[in-house]
Formats: sequence, structure tokens, C-alpha cells
Amino acid sequence: MQLLLALVSGGYAVGAALNWGSEEVAEIMGDFGLSAAGLLAAVSCYSYARAIDSRERPAWLLFAFSSLMGASGNAVWGWYEVVLGQAVPKPSLADFAFLCFAPPAIVGLLVLAKRPVTRAGWVCLGLDSWLIGGSLLTLSWSLALAHAARTAQSGAPGSVPRAALSLAYPLLDIALVSMVLVLHFRRSETNRSAVNTAIAALALTVLSDALFTSPLLSAEYQSGQLLDAGWFAGSLLLAYAPWGARRHHPAPEPAGPRRVERPHSRPITGSLPALTPYLAAAVCTLGILYNVVDGRKVDRVVVFTGCTVVLALVIRQGIMLLDNIALTQELAQKENHFRSLVQGSSDVIMIAAPTGTLRYVSPAAAGVYGREAEELVGTELATLIHPDDLGRVVHEVRRFLAAAPAEEPTTRIECRFKSGGGEWLNVESTVNRHQGGLILNSRDVTERVRLQAQLQHSAEHDPLTDLPNRALFTRRVRQALTGRRAGDHSSAVLFIDLDGFKAVNDTIGHQAGDELLVEAARRLQDSVRAGDTAARLGGDEFAALILGDGSRDRSAREYQVHEIADRLRTTLSQPYRIAGSEVRVAASIGVAFADPGITPSDLMRNADLAMYRAKAAGKDRVELYAPQMQAEVVRKAELAGRLRTALHEGEFALLHQPVVSLATGEVSAVAAQARWRSAQGILFTPAEFLRVAEYSEGAATGPQTPPGFAAGSSTRGAELGRWLLEQAVEQAADRHRAGHDVPVAVRMTAQRLLDRAVPLGSVEALLTRHGLPSGALVLELAVSDPRVPFDDLERRLTALHRLGVGIALDGFGSGYAAISALRRLPVDMLKLDRGLVEGVVESARLHKITAGLLRIANDLGMQSVADGVDLPEQVTALRAMGCTHGQGMAFSGPLDEYRLRRALVRGTFPVPGGTAQPALAGGSPGGSMAIRRGSHNETPVPPT
Repeated sequence: MQLLLALVSGGYAVGAALNWGSEEVAEIMGDFGLSAAGLLAAVSCYSYARAIDSRERPAWLLFAFSSLMGASGNAVWGWYEVVLGQAVPKPSLADFAFLCFAPPAIVGLLVLAKRPVTRAGWVCLGLDSWLIGGSLLTLSWSLALAHAARTAQSGAPGSVPRAALSLAYPLLDIALVSMVLVLHFRRSETNRSAVNTAIAALALTVLSDALFTSPLLSAEYQSGQLLDAGWFAGSLLLAYAPWGARRHHPAPEPAGPRRVERPHSRPITGSLPALTPYLAAAVCTLGILYNVVDGRKVDRVVVFTGCTVVLALVIRQGIMLLDNIALTQELAQKENHFRSLVQGSSDVIMIAAPTGTLRYVSPAAAGVYGREAEELVGTELATLIHPDDLGRVVHEVRRFLAAAPAEEPTTRIECRFKSGGGEWLNVESTVNRHQGGLILNSRDVTERVRLQAQLQHSAEHDPLTDLPNRALFTRRVRQALTGRRAGDHSSAVLFIDLDGFKAVNDTIGHQAGDELLVEAARRLQDSVRAGDTAARLGGDEFAALILGDGSRDRSAREYQVHEIADRLRTTLSQPYRIAGSEVRVAASIGVAFADPGITPSDLMRNADLAMYRAKAAGKDRVELYAPQMQAEVVRKAELAGRLRTALHEGEFALLHQPVVSLATGEVSAVAAQARWRSAQGILFTPAEFLRVAEYSEGAATGPQTPPGFAAGSSTRGAELGRWLLEQAVEQAADRHRAGHDVPVAVRMTAQRLLDRAVPLGSVEALLTRHGLPSGALVLELAVSDPRVPFDDLERRLTALHRLGVGIALDGFGSGYAAISALRRLPVDMLKLDRGLVEGVVESARLHKITAGLLRIANDLGMQSVADGVDLPEQVTALRAMGCTHGQGMAFSGPLDEYRLRRALVRGTFPVPGGTAQPALAGGSPGGSMAIRRGSHNETPVPPT
């Protein structure tokens, strides 16, 4: 569009310079060509005014009317010259139309001008307009207009209208030029490109009018001359003004960081509005000097106009002086206000030059930094920042200054700042831009940083031992497996458990236990290397991360780590001096290596499994993780799941094995046993299931329980024990009602009997519900855990014993605390462990041990039962040693209910070697396993 506009205007100028080739074409182009250009400008401005909806619409409508008047004047001019072929009369309708061109344009420029806010601003706008217009009027009057005025006073025919027209054109042009100049310095920022183009178009039109009204050209002007090219170009430029500006919006900037160009200062351009009144006065002075130098008499119009211009300048200067005084007072008030805010603020406000030198520091620096503000002024900011933080701060400042101010007006920087006492303070600063430099609003956050560090430390460390806790230890393990150590598979994790720690808590108190843990943590921390990590995972469990040395020799690395672990075990197992007494605990340690591809959780799980294996293998030892450990845990979990499924789907059956008198062969009791019924209906001896159930009820509650197994397995073992007891009591009650008065023996662990999850009167309620008489139930008690509270167990068994429940001590000769159980618990009978019975014939040593145990039972007046009597030779030997009853394949295997009742009808089993009396007195020579109440109390045992 701009190129097309230049080509059309240039073509018109070239044609006008060549007089269009003929006088007729020159008249047509000079009249109707200008009319068409004016009409185009009128239509363009009108269409733009219809398209917009803002305060600019009236201005563009006025520009459209002004252009229409110019087009009409040229059309009338062409009507006379081209159509009628005669000279244009003066005055004529064309003159009226031309005179109507300037007023709408002047008003339109006033609409576009930036409106003053105050009344004084409106007065200054009027004064500025008169200063420009008056000065131009003075100069024009001195040059040309005075001649036109004298012509009008001569009284010649037609001289007055012609003089009036001669004066009207330049006066209106002067007014239009004044508004153009005023608007140039006071234009609004809205649609600035369109306004500038319109101003340029009107300025070009006014210039052509000024040339037309000059005495040199007005007498010889003819249509189609080069002067018409100025009017033509002005009309086209006004037509282009609104639409060209809308078509050439700047393209949006691409996203992302961009370089910010600093605005170049233009002091001369910025000072032109202030110099305008003085320039106008200078022009007016030149007009007066022209008359004086030329020897002419000073015209009254020039004197009057010059005086009004000087008066307007004085008034304007007075208004400006009052405004300056008001602004100075307001500025002083604001400065005092902000100075009070800055000096009274607890934050330190600093202004740094682009070079980094501090130009201003608020007085708060004395209280915050311990340094006077005057001392800091002139100091390089970089010298006050900690060297470790300087690089980060410089990088952030450069990034901030390179960013766009509109997108990131401020930034926040935290660093250490040197105080007057020489210590480093943690300072948080809000940074803003200021004349190429920075404004820093800083505050001391040392206490907050210290508190955050303390909270972070508390969240990552054990409160008792101050060792890293599980969360921090896990993160350290993850760091050892990733990053630059990702390829080093020689790192190892050690899980450590203190054996016997619970006994310390139970015997000498929890305070002593805490002191032991603190001392153990200190020993562990002192024993690991500087780069390794020692942690407390909870309770009496500790861990250590031994970082690898990059060695690829796995065996050598295992040997080295095993030595470290064994040294830790020895150190932790040394006696502790707690509360004035010597305390001993041992350490079980599991070791796992960082195999390729292993995750932190898997590595820690492997070390945990190895530690539990160390405890299960006898404690106070070191075990290296092997893959079969995890496989064993998975297998036990699967077996436990199958056990639960079998319980819920009724796949277990209850069998009974007869307990036979070794003297007479009579059935004196039956031992209840569970069997698993397969999908094909075949009964199996589920050794694995029974071991899982036994492990769940007993060892699973102890420290040897593998992780993730104890809770679920204990629940399933309890379910199996509950089912076994209920089924045994129910079937025993049915047999008693059928006339078979044989007691039923049910094996139960001490942990199960004292389980708080089981109601206290569950056994009593079960006997009452099924109507089982007194003496018909025998509980075979297994005491295998040293942590069983004997006081609670004694009270529970005494209560059951009063109801007629028999108590048998199961596994006698192999279990824990047999002597303590005999001394404190109301035991009626002893059941020899199967391990003693199996070798009683072959091993003379076992023969003597078994005979001694049977002698103890006989001396206490208790019955004895040998479990696992499978061979006739065992029957003969046990009977000779004084054993009263036996249970095993030498008599019968486990029987279902039908076969059991047939055996009970028969009543006896053949005894190898025939009927014989026991070698030792006591016991029950035959018949039922009667419960002998009071025997425990009647035979006192010396305290052990």
C-alpha cells in the first residue's frame, strides 16, 4: 500500500510537472483529479469512523467532512473551468467550500489531542495554540497579509471580497498549523500511527495552501500545475492513514527469553514541548524586526498580535511557575514520606550501581548487619557475599537483568552476608531494577534458616541416638546405587539387631535400655568409615551402608565386608556399663551387596532377610544374603496362603492317635491331630502346613520372624489352633455321650494361651457349650519362648486347672525353661520329646538322660507320656525306665472318628513283651490317664 501510494503520488507530480501534455488534461487533472482524491479521503475516513468504537470516531468523521469540502470546492472549480470553460468568479461557491475545509480539521485535531486533566492544563493548551498562531500571524502579516488588507481599504470594486478571501485562507491555515504543532507535542498514545499519518497529511495540505496564498504564486496559479501534487498527495495520505496503520501492526514476539534494548534518551525531542512558547515568541519578534529593519511603519495588527503573544507567554510562565511550586511541594512530601518508610523499615534497603558499587544503604544496616550505612556506601557488593554463594548470586542477577521487566519485575536471592562482627548471616533479598543497577530489599533470615536446618535434621535423624533414621538411610542407599556410583556393585548394606535387648528392658527398665541403645549407636558410628552411613531403623535395629571401592573381585569384597561386619558384631557385643551394672547383648548382622539392577528397597530387604537368617541360625553371627532366602520367604508365604484357604474351605480333617498305657495296653487318652484333605479326598500328613502353623503361633511372634510374614502367619496359625480345639472338644463331647469316657489331649502353645486377641474365657465357654465333663480335656502346653511371662501363664493355667482341665508339659527334655515350668506351673503330666524317644535304645547317653527325666516325673508324682514310640524295643526300654504311657506307631497311627470308636470299644492294644510292672514305683499302672489333682502341690521342689 505504501509503495502504491508513492507511485500514484509520484505519477501525479510527474504529470503536473509536464503540464499533462495539454492544457485541457491539466485542467481536468487539476480540478476533478483533486476532487476524486478528496472524495476518496472522505469515504476512507468515514468508513474507518463507522468501523471503530472509541473516542476517536468524531475526529475521523470531521476529517471525512473536511475532505468532502475540499472535494466539493475542486469539483465546483472544475465545473467552471472544464465544463463551462470560463474563469472561476471570486468569490464563488468553491471559495466557500475551501473555507469549510480547515474548521472541521481543526476540531478533529482537538478531539485527537491528549486532553488536559486540570483546568490549568486547558488554559495552557489555549495559550500554546495562540502563541503558535499569533507568531505565525505576525510573520504572515508582515510578509503578505498586510498588502491584502491595504488593497481592501483602497475601495476598488470587488477589492473587499477578494481581500477577505486572501486573508481567510492564510488565517485558517495558520490556525490549522497551530493545531498540528500543538497536537504533535500533545498527541494521545492511542492508535498513534494513524494519528501521525493524518497529521502529516494535513500538514502537507496546509503547506500547499500557504504556497497558493503567497503573492508570488497566487497571481500566476493555473489548474494542473505542480502545486496540485501537494494537495493530491495530502488527500491520498489522509485516505491511507487509518487503514494503513491497522494493516501494519508489529508481529508478536516469539516466546522465550529475548534481549531487552535500553531506551535511548532523546533530550532534544523531549524538550521541544517546553521550548514551543519561546520559539513562538521568537517568531513573533522576527515579524516585528522585519518591519523595523525594512524601514516600514510598525503595523497596529503586528503590535497588537505581538503584545498578546507576549502576554500569553507571561501568563503561561506564571501558570507553569505555580505548577512547579505545587509539584516541588508534592515531591518534597513524597520524598519525606518515602524517606520515613525507608529509614523506619527493619529491612535493609540498598541501591547498587551497574558496576556493583553500593550507592545507598538504609540506616537499618546497623541493626541487621552490625555495620553503619556510611561504612557500606561505596563498597563492592561482591565483597560482602560469601565466596561459596557468589557464583550463584551473579548468575541469578545476570539472568534477572536479561529477562523482560514486564515478565519478571522482581526476583528473590538468598545468600550469606558478612556482618560487622565477621560472622556470616543468612540474608534474603528482593531485587528490583533501578537505572541499570539494582535495588535490594534485604532481611536477616539466619534464625529461620537455622530452624529449617534443625527441623530437617530432626526429620532425618533418630531423636534418641542422633543417627540417620530410615528415611535418610534409604536416600543414602538410593544415592549409592545411582549417579556416578551406578556401576559400582561392591557397596553393601548391613542390618544389625541386638539380641537380648528386650530382656534388658524387662529386667532393668526402659531408661537403661535407652542408654544401651545410645552407647550401641556411638560404637557403631565410631566403627564405620568416614564415608559410610550408620543409622537406627527403629527399636534395637540398626543399619550401616558400606560404600564400595570399585572393586570387581566379588569374593575379595565379600571377605572384606564380612570382616567389617564381624568387627562390628564384636564391638557391639562387648559388655555395656549401664546404671552401675554390666549388661551384655549380642548382635546378629545380615549383609547384602548391591547387585546390578537392584533397587534400594530390594537391597535393604535382602539385608533384612540375611539378618533374620543370622538370628534363626543361633544369633550373634554374620550372614551373607543368598537368593534362596527370598525364595524360602516366598514359599512360606505361599504355604501360609494355602493353609488359610484349606481352613476356610474345610480341607482339614481331625484325627486322633491313641495314648496307650505301657503296662496294660489300655487306651487312656487320645491326642487330637489335624490332617489335610487333598482335592482327591486323600489325607496327607501336612508337615509343611503344621510347621507353618507352629511357626506362626510360636516363633513368628519372636525376633526370628521374616519381614512381612509374622503378622499374617500368626493370624492363620491362630485360626488353625482355634479350629483344632473346637473340633476336638466337640467330638470328645459326642464320644462321652456315646459312653467313651476317654480324655482328649490338644496341643497348644503358651503364646496362644496368653494371646490377648483371644477372649480370656474362651476355653471355659467352649467346655460349657459342648458339655464336656471335668477331666475330659488335657492341654499339652509347649513353652518354647523365653519371653513368655510366667506370672500370667501361671494364673491362666491355675484357673483352667480348677475347672478340671489337665495340663501336660509338652516337649519335656528339649524345650526352654522346663525346670521353671515344673516349679511354677500346675503340671499334671510330662510328655517326653520325640527326639529323646528315637535314640533311647541305641544311645546310652540318651538312655541315661531319659531315665533321669522319668525319675523326676515319678518323684513329682506325675504321669509320663512318650511321644513317637514306633518300635517294640522302644516300648520295652521306656517301660523299664518307668514311663507310664506311650503314643506312636508301635500301637496305632492317627485314626478317623469311625476307626477310633472301634478301637475304644476294643479298649486295649497288644504291648510288646507282655504285661509288666514299671520298674519304678508311682504313676498309674494301667487304665485311664486320670488327672491327679494336688500332686504338684504335694511334692515340693526346692527353688532353682
